[in-house]
Amino acid sequence: MDINYGLEFWLVAITALSGLIILLYRLFAPKKLWSSDNPPLLLDYARSFFPVLLIVIILRSFVAEPFRIPSGSMIPTLQIGDFILVQKYAYGIRLPVTHQKIFDIADPKRGDVMVFRYPKDPSINYIKRVIGLPGDRISWTADKHLIVNDKQVNYSDPQDTEVDTPYGIRPVRIYQETLPSEGGEVKHTIQLFNGMSKTTDVVVPEDSYFVMGDNRDNSSDSRVWGFVPKENIVGKAIYIWMHWNWLENGDGLNTSRIGISIK
Repeated sequence: MDINYGLEFWLVAITALSGLIILLYRLFAPKKLWSSDNPPLLLDYARSFFPVLLIVIILRSFVAEPFRIPSGSMIPTLQIGDFILVQKYAYGIRLPVTHQKIFDIADPKRGDVMVFRYPKDPSINYIKRVIGLPGDRISWTADKHLIVNDKQVNYSDPQDTEVDTPYGIRPVRIYQETLPSEGGEVKHTIQLFNGMSKTTDVVVPEDSYFVMGDNRDNSSDSRVWGFVPKENIVGKAIYIWMHWNWLENGDGLNTSRIGISIK
């Protein structure tokens, strides 16, 4: 069991401590102290913070959690500076801190944009697109074609454009990729730079997933570090609620991206 001593841990710890203080005063302190207009400072703070923190934990752990996109691995679907909302219950209910699943709801589907804890360092959250399900055979060819279960995935005709990268302005091709998925096809955009690519040919293990970024030539994903274990799943990205890129050469506050559904 991996425990990340970050914000989630301290939220739970402070909430539990506040609840314990309230319980001890309720059980052992004189009744007049509990109903006093001027209660002890410790009790006053505990009663003020406990309900607020409890609501935050419930919403953040079981309903939805905000995340910020720090890199360009999901361009053009997600941009650096996008603030996204992640549906925590999409793939089941998990306890905070321990991440133990207590209620199963659904499994990820091909095409889902999924947030997960990075397998090599679970304290870091990654976001990628689900490409391969357990048992799938996934191939990525040198000429940048995706093959799922021995069938090449369809690409639309390319749209040629240019993008600003850390290495200068580079030509890029935008495609619409059509992934086979349960209940129908999932269409989304990807971008590819010119040149050849390192190949991949793997079978996804049981209870694991193969993920890739939509920015296929600038994404550290399952082609590099392997599969995402089921227990590392955080939730499903559903929409962009704000965009603010304050980095050098960033676009600042971009209200046109607010409210975009993530597909």
